[in-house]
Amino acid sequence: MIINGERVEGSNDEVFETFNPAKGEVLATVAKATKEDAEKAVQAARQSFDHGKWRKYPVGKRARVLNNIASIMRDRFKELVEVEVLNSGKSVGAAQVQINQSIEDFEFYAGAIVGHRGHVNNMPNGFFNYTHKEPAGVCAQIIPWNYPLMMAAWKIAPAIAAGCSVVVKPASLTPVTALLLNEICHEAGVPEGVVNTVTGSGKVIGDYLVEHKDVNKVAFTGSTPTGKDIMAKASGTLKRTTLELGGKSPNIVFDDADMEAAVAGSLFGIYFNTGQSCEARSRMFVHEHIYEEFMEQFIAKTEKLQLGDPFDKGTHLGSIISRDQLEVIDSYVQSAKEEGATIATGGKEKKVEGFENGHWYEPTVITNVTPDMKAVREEIFGPVVVVETFTDEKDVIKRANDTEYGLGSAVWTTNQARATRVAHQIEAGVVMVNCPFSAFPGTPFGGYKQSGYGRELSVETLDLYMEDKSVLSYYGPKPLNPFGI
Repeated sequence: MIINGERVEGSNDEVFETFNPAKGEVLATVAKATKEDAEKAVQAARQSFDHGKWRKYPVGKRARVLNNIASIMRDRFKELVEVEVLNSGKSVGAAQVQINQSIEDFEFYAGAIVGHRGHVNNMPNGFFNYTHKEPAGVCAQIIPWNYPLMMAAWKIAPAIAAGCSVVVKPASLTPVTALLLNEICHEAGVPEGVVNTVTGSGKVIGDYLVEHKDVNKVAFTGSTPTGKDIMAKASGTLKRTTLELGGKSPNIVFDDADMEAAVAGSLFGIYFNTGQSCEARSRMFVHEHIYEEFMEQFIAKTEKLQLGDPFDKGTHLGSIISRDQLEVIDSYVQSAKEEGATIATGGKEKKVEGFENGHWYEPTVITNVTPDMKAVREEIFGPVVVVETFTDEKDVIKRANDTEYGLGSAVWTTNQARATRVAHQIEAGVVMVNCPFSAFPGTPFGGYKQSGYGRELSVETLDLYMEDKSVLSYYGPKPLNPFGI
């Protein structure tokens, strides 16, 4: 772990193993934190915030440090990509995209914080009012396993740009790159105690941080049930919370869509990162007039996707993160079969030569589904897409919104009026129009409904890590005497 700028072992010397899921082999042995360790991390962050110099730095100086972090990450790009691939099993192509965006996150917030300021407000004559933005305090940041370094960057960059101190709790399945990022932060000039990383049980350490009285804010990315639990526990101390949770995102293909673009974009939308993505477009709606042609091309391309050595640039899909997750994915596929759906392609575990002990699942397309099926309603979090047909715009909008989630969505049409009209009616935080990409630094990312609240990756994110203080003063020529006594 890294607490107060130092590498430390757990207080009881316990460790846990983290794996390379592509091979099913142990990758590293990591310190297993106790509540005592978490307490040390919180107090290090508290001391650095209350008595340290980071929050007092001019924003320009903090910005230079964030740019230093980005520069060091670029210098260590190959190393970070390699470790991310080894610990997560994702393809090298996916890892390169994600590490590059992680770097750009720090560069973005280095620029954003310089121009982020309060306001002078109109007041009655004799009064002056301005708002002053102050860092929120100590932030607990709980990171998921599907985008280990990128999600850490999404949270650490705006928090420290705002002047906060943080305690990062990476997922136990993928803790290694978070530790490397913490080291890079210190190398770049972040003072000790501002960024701390504790590794271990989410239930033990995560809960401890969420309930801690000295933690002012919690940012969490993960499942909706866990997000609800965090929200309930954080309410005991009325902590600020930012929750980016699950999704069951619709992908709507109209009959006037550019067929080639829609097929390719829909393929990426579900299978990027092996489908282990909260905004994966896992519910596909295809207009009945083009259904047969579209599905013929989509299935053909799905069957051409390559699974294999994650370091091979020709590999499209990496491994599933764990045996447990693979079994969850397969259980959803089997339930769809039992409920009468058709497995158009895929639908089973795959053995990959040279990686026989890893966790691999075939990219899967399920057709002939109905809206009430478990595989249609619940988040699968794997390379599985369910496909339905539709006839008209009003109908498909209603069906697309018939979900408890509201994170991502995609619309494919060459009719700009329709694209805008549908985008404004879809109940989701992100709508991708003729585009397979969900976010770039500077674009707000977050959900409606049970996909959470708060937005990350944008200028507005800084306000989630800051307090607005209103300063009201009087400059009139006569003393104020409201009671007239």
